[in-house]
Amino acid sequence: MTESEATTASSAAAGRVSARQILTLAVPTLGVLAANPLYLLLDTAVVGRLGAFELAALAAGTAIQSTVTTQLTFLSYGTTARSSRLFGAGRRRDAIAEGVQATWVALAVGVIIAAVVITAAPWLAFWLTGDQTVATETTSWLRIAAFGVPLSLVTMAGNGWLRGIRNTRSPLYYTLAGVIPGAILVPVLVARFGIQGSAMANLVGLSITAACFLAKLLRSHDGGWAPNGGIIRRQLVLGRDLILRSLSFQIAFLSAAAVAARFGAPSLAAHQILLQLWNFITLVLDSLAIAAQTLTGAALGAGSVGAARAVGKRVTAYSIIFAALLGVVFAVGAGVIPGIFTTDDAVLTAITSPWWLLVLMIILGGVVFALDGVLLGAADAAFLRNATIASVLLGFVPGVWLALLFDWGLTGVWCGLLAFISIRLIAVVWRFRSMRWAVVHVERTGDGPVGEKGDEN
Repeated sequence: MTESEATTASSAAAGRVSARQILTLAVPTLGVLAANPLYLLLDTAVVGRLGAFELAALAAGTAIQSTVTTQLTFLSYGTTARSSRLFGAGRRRDAIAEGVQATWVALAVGVIIAAVVITAAPWLAFWLTGDQTVATETTSWLRIAAFGVPLSLVTMAGNGWLRGIRNTRSPLYYTLAGVIPGAILVPVLVARFGIQGSAMANLVGLSITAACFLAKLLRSHDGGWAPNGGIIRRQLVLGRDLILRSLSFQIAFLSAAAVAARFGAPSLAAHQILLQLWNFITLVLDSLAIAAQTLTGAALGAGSVGAARAVGKRVTAYSIIFAALLGVVFAVGAGVIPGIFTTDDAVLTAITSPWWLLVLMIILGGVVFALDGVLLGAADAAFLRNATIASVLLGFVPGVWLALLFDWGLTGVWCGLLAFISIRLIAVVWRFRSMRWAVVHVERTGDGPVGEKGDEN
C-alpha cells in the first residue's frame, strides 16, 4: 500500500474524508469515464457526415453492442465494491485477487457473447430497426465490433480492482492509450470503409486498452492464477443483482431506440445523438459516484458507518453543483451543440423538443448517480435492482409505449426516460436517509461474501 493510499484509507475510516481525497479519486476516473463517450461522440459525428442512413445504422449497432456488454457491469462496479472493502480492512493482496477472478469471468463470458452476436446479428438488427436496408448495414458493423466484447469486459474488470485499491490513475493512462489511436483511425477508416471502418477503429482501441490492464494485473498479483470457484461464486451473487439492474437499464434504452426507429430514420438519428450525449453526461457524473463507491466500501470495511454517511452527503453536494453547471451549458448550447453531430434538417428538427428533457435529466442525475455510488459501495445491489426495475415498469414503459400508441414522437420517448430517472431519484434518496444500507460486515477469508446484507433489502 502506498503512502497516499494509506492516508486515504485511514481518513475515510475515521470519517475525515476531504474534498481533495474525493477529487483525487474522481478526476482520473472522470478521464476514464469521459474518454469512451467522447470517442463515441466523435464516431457519431464522423459517421453522421455520411448521412442519416449510416447514422441510423450506427445507432442500432451501438444499442445492441451496449445491451450485451453492460449486463456485465458488475465486473467493474461489483469488483470495486468487493475490492474496496478488502482494501479498507487492510487486505490489499485479497483485493487484487478479486481482479484475477473477475478477469476470468470477463474472458469466458465475453467469448460466448461475441459468438452469439456474430451469429444473431442480422436478426437482432432487423428486430431493432424494422428496416432491412438499415439492418444490413448494422449487421456489417456488429460482426466486426463483436470481437471487442471480451476486450471490453476485461477492461471493466481491470477498472474494478484498480479502483478498489485506490488506483484511478493507471486506468486513465490505459484508457487513453487505446482511445487516442482509435480516435485517430476513425476518420481515416470511415472514409475508406464506411461504417465498417468505425467498428475497425473501435476494435483497435479496445485491444490496446485491454492489453494494458492485463499487463498491470500480471505485475501486481503475486498469488495463484487458477480460476477460484469460491470467489467467482461470491462475485456472481453480487453480480446477479447488478446484472438484473443493468438489464432493466438496457430494456429501457433499447426499447426507446426501437420506438424512436418507428418514427423514421431522422428520429432514430436524433435519438442516437441525444443518447450519446446522455451517456457522456451520466458517466461524467459517475466519476464522483465511483469515488463515493470506493470510499464508502473502504469505510464500511474498516467498520465506520459515520464515515460512509459523510462520504454520501459530501459527494451528493458536489454532484448537484456539477450537474447544475452541465445543465446550464446544455441549455445555453441548445442551438449549437446538435449541429456538431449532424447538418440534416430533419434530424435537427426532431431533436429540438427532447433537448429540454435532456437538460432536466442532467440536473436530476446529479443526485441519482451520487447516491447510486454510495449504495453500490455498500453492496446494496438488491435494493438498486428493485428500484431500477420499478422505475422501468412504473415510469419508462408507460411513457415510451404511450408515445408510440399516440404518435407523440421522440419527445414522448424522452418523457418516458425522464419518468424513469425521477422514480430512481425518489428511491435512492429514501434509501440513503434510511441508513439501512450501512452494513460493516467483511468476509473472513478471500472466498467468503463481502458485504452481505441478509434480509435488509
